[in-house]
Amino acid sequence: MQGIIFATLYNTKYTLFTLFNNLNTQNIMNVADLKIKNLVEYRNQIFTIIEIFQNNEKDYFVKIENDVHSFSVPARSIKPIQITAEWLEKFGFSRTYSSDQRIRYERPEPFIKYDIDLDSRKIVDGLKIYGNSIKCKYIHEFQNIFSCLFGKEPAAMNYGLVSTKS
Repeated sequence: MQGIIFATLYNTKYTLFTLFNNLNTQNIMNVADLKIKNLVEYRNQIFTIIEIFQNNEKDYFVKIENDVHSFSVPARSIKPIQITAEWLEKFGFSRTYSSDQRIRYERPEPFIKYDIDLDSRKIVDGLKIYGNSIKCKYIHEFQNIFSCLFGKEPAAMNYGLVSTKS
């Protein structure tokens, strides 16, 4: 399959403000939100994006891989991975606070926190960076934010062939 390599939007030309305002808030993937090394779900398995490209008809595809498989699929067929307590711990967060209303996770950097709001209104739910709240429901969003802030991918423990609960 011939294609054109797709340049991601997450480079030095864009500010964090732009990145934060473009975060996907639905359970569908927007190809503009994706970048190489993002973790995504495909057929209830976790994959890493290794290439993003267009075919001759201008449809977007992603090449994904895990420990067992490597293949290209239409970008619209992959799904975001919801942030859970398990995923936060895999990305170096530790539970530091728990109540009937909220669970807080923190990374070693003192300015990065993630709150899971147990209230149905979800007022304080999401990532906190330097005291600012950022709606961040999916792993690829966290990866993109972290990469933009620190210039590297967040180190994850072994995420291997984990099934998701879609």
